[in-house]
Amino acid sequence: MKLNIKAFALTFGVFWGIGLFLITWWLILLEGSSGDPTLIGRIYPGFNISPIGSVIGLVWGFFDGLICGGVFAWLYNLFRNRFSNPTVK
Repeated sequence: MKLNIKAFALTFGVFWGIGLFLITWWLILLEGSSGDPTLIGRIYPGFNISPIGSVIGLVWGFFDGLICGGVFAWLYNLFRNRFSNPTVK
């Protein structure tokens, strides 16, 4: 099965962005908005545990997921074509 690179990248971008947004709000609801720097904040500049930080994380997560999902789908298709059995479709 060949992956559609655009569809996979978009799906993964939406999934990663919304996931980071929801996890941030989960932390805000449990522990409160702190604004303290986090490990993810070192990777995604501007991200912290706050309402505006959750939106920044959503945007960063979407674009990071878009790129990573596209690279993953492209590599999957490349290896699939290279190592697939020619007699099986």
